[in-house]
Amino acid sequence: MALQSDQHLFEAKFDELLTEMTERGLTDPDLVDAYKRLREVLVYNVTGGKKNRGLSVIGSLRELLPPSQLTQDTVQRALMVGWCIEMIQGFFLMGDDIMDGSVTRRGQLCWYKKDGIGLDAINDIVLLEASVYRLLRRHCRTQPYYVHLLELFNEITFLSELGQALDLMTAAPLGQIDLSLFSMQKYKAIVKYKTAFYSFYFPVAAAMYMAGIYSEEEHNNAKQILLDIGEFFQIQDDYLDCYGDPVVTGKIGTDIQDNKCSWLVVKALEVMSMKQRTELEACYGRKDEASVAKVKELYNTLQMPTLYHKYEEESYQRLQKLIAQHARNLPHSVFLNFAKTIYKRNK
Repeated sequence: MALQSDQHLFEAKFDELLTEMTERGLTDPDLVDAYKRLREVLVYNVTGGKKNRGLSVIGSLRELLPPSQLTQDTVQRALMVGWCIEMIQGFFLMGDDIMDGSVTRRGQLCWYKKDGIGLDAINDIVLLEASVYRLLRRHCRTQPYYVHLLELFNEITFLSELGQALDLMTAAPLGQIDLSLFSMQKYKAIVKYKTAFYSFYFPVAAAMYMAGIYSEEEHNNAKQILLDIGEFFQIQDDYLDCYGDPVVTGKIGTDIQDNKCSWLVVKALEVMSMKQRTELEACYGRKDEASVAKVKELYNTLQMPTLYHKYEEESYQRLQKLIAQHARNLPHSVFLNFAKTIYKRNK
């Protein structure tokens, strides 16, 4: 999404923001330990990912504004907003890991699993979110798009947390495993709200506001395309949870054990026989390795990898049509750059 040089600028910006967010700890002896903790939380939970969301802000802005309007201040603010989105991502993942009982994230132990952390991580999550709004106020308060950005951050966070609620209620309602709750409609609702809004519409919408594009129609057009990309991204994530290499993805998949309403199980339910459904019901959502292995064997029998790759191709073709239909006044490159980043990825 971004120029190669943007990656270097983005990395450098984090070090600058880290100093800024924790500098008070150097001058206030009462808070020095708390700011040290904040620094640890930021470094451990915000920096380890692919950073596609954060980089998409400056990358999209470069497509939306002519070079003459991309002043140094504008670029620096875009980098800062990008890191704010990465921080939102960080606090989502920290909470998600606790709720799912995950062990690893981005190739390292989940934060709450580290010695001496445990459920104190809940306060770290709240602290991380609060830090976002301090940065936005400090750097964007005088900008004409400031209120739009605040409303965007609030709305996307709210929608994503609604999506997480749907996910949790479907995964284990009152601790019971009930595959009748799973459907493609329910799955798409979870994906739309839990992932698609914050992963794809969020950074582009932020860039659009920074570029002075406030039109509700233009934002709705972008949303149509980006939510579709987000749906495919999550389906791809579900596939990699089961079929990805943990060495490459940086995490050990747990969707089967966690009784998640994933694309694989929903698709399997659509194509399997009653006998196979009975087998699935006996094994899905169980923690033991034998049950997980049986579910994966069932997926292979149903040729889920073949069905997934067929879906991937159809999704890419649909995206081309959506771009032609809805991106009449927006650069197509904003959306095609996302496609290049995610299609055929392996982590």
